[in-house]
Formats: sequence, C-alpha cells, structure tokens
Amino acid sequence: MTVPDRVVASCACKGVRRCLLCENFKENHFPEEKILHIYSYNPETELAVHKDGKPASFPFPGVLLWEDFLSEEEEKELISSMDKDTWNLSQSGRKKQDFGPKVNFKKRKVRPANFSGLPALSKKLVLRMQQEKTLAGFQPVEQCNLDYHPQRGSAIDPHLDDSWLWGERLVTVNMLSDTTLTMSLEQGFQQLGLLGEVNVEVALPRRSLVVLYGEARHRWKHGILRKDVRERRVCSTYRELSAEFLPGGQHAELGAHLLNIAASFNGAPI
Repeated sequence: MTVPDRVVASCACKGVRRCLLCENFKENHFPEEKILHIYSYNPETELAVHKDGKPASFPFPGVLLWEDFLSEEEEKELISSMDKDTWNLSQSGRKKQDFGPKVNFKKRKVRPANFSGLPALSKKLVLRMQQEKTLAGFQPVEQCNLDYHPQRGSAIDPHLDDSWLWGERLVTVNMLSDTTLTMSLEQGFQQLGLLGEVNVEVALPRRSLVVLYGEARHRWKHGILRKDVRERRVCSTYRELSAEFLPGGQHAELGAHLLNIAASFNGAPI
C-alpha cells in the first residue's frame, strides 16, 4: 500500500519515529513486554521516589526545577512572537523553530550559515537564568523552540543530547501546559539491584524551567511521552558550548564567533 502524498507532506517522521498522522501507514510494531520501574522526582528532597514506596527511594542529582520562571504575561508575549514565525515540521509529530548554527554531528562540522542570533525576547530570560547559581556563566549559543500537540501524537523519544558541541547544562522552559519529563535507564540500575528499565518522572508545571546537568545530563536519557502531551505544549531549549569550543579548546575561535552571534539577540529562525 502506498502512502498518499497528502500524508507524507504533513509528517516529518523518519525511520522508527512516528506520529498519529503516519503510524497507520507503517508496519505495526508491538514492543516486547519489559520490566519497568517507575519513580517520581521530588524537587524538594532531590530524591526519586517509587510510586508504591518500594523499592527504596534514591538520590537523583542533576535536575533543577524553577517553578513560575515565566509570568503569565511573558508566556503570552513569547507564544505570540513565536506564532508570527513559521513552524517547520519535525519528527514524531512536533513542529520546530531553530536559532543556532548548522551542525553535522556525524561529521563533526559546524557552520554559522544563516545563524543571526537568539531571538530578542530571550535576552531578559537568559539574564534571569544567570542569576541562579546552577546557571552562573550560562551563555546559550542555540535555542530550539518545539511545538507539541496531542492531535499530532507529539512526543520525543528518550535520548542523550550530543556532548561534543553542547556543554554541561541543558535548559528548557515549558509553556502552555503541564507535562512530564521522563528520565530513563534502559538497562536497569545495578546499584539498587533493579533489572529492566527504570523511569524517573519529573513533573514540569506550566511556565517552569528545568535544567539537566551531571548524571541527569550524561547518564539518564530524557524524553516526553505521547501520553504526557494532553494540550498544546511549547518549549524552548537552550544549549551552551562544550569545553572544546571555549577558551583553551581546540575550536575556541569558532566558539567565540558563535557566542558573539548568539549574544546579538537579533535572530530569526533558520
């Protein structure tokens, strides 16, 4: 059976990724049953707490949750500004806007290309971020806006962000609706004797900011499951440069150039 052109044109999924617009035209895939341990993250204690109380809770470092990072008026202004620009189709039922350099991660090549800086409205947000000690010195060189909607089956598969170009801290601002960030260890947690997959659910309230660093950045995969997108959700993720692109690094000159462009806050989506 061939996929109608209208379906192909309305979807950007590739490989195993899928959304509600395309999955009926792909071969059905039924995942094998697996052992799954589900915990919830408590931002006050910084513990992962099992929903049934057992197995025991454990420390979950590397997550900072900043509730009410945005005001209602700021959220409204940001969404209005984003919706004036074009949203490009992305995989798994998402739409996106990119403000950053063109990157080929396989070949490890970075080109400034048409990168003209981060958007103007982000300047005050970055200054606010830098007031938090965990984000001291944070200089984002890329901003990616993503639009999720339940009617498209939007999601993002569990993944680890690149660490060749992108630095230690990943920052995301969550807008328009509450959602859940799922952190996962697919091969279990040997220190606790847990076999099978371990998930830690981090509740992201509307207008909150979340930072991933340390173990949460490099060891645990992160994703947004389809079931956790119940209304339109828009997020902005900010990324900083790795040490390789900072003073003393192999690509310090290129890094300085990218930071100068980003800090103009005069950008348009690529």
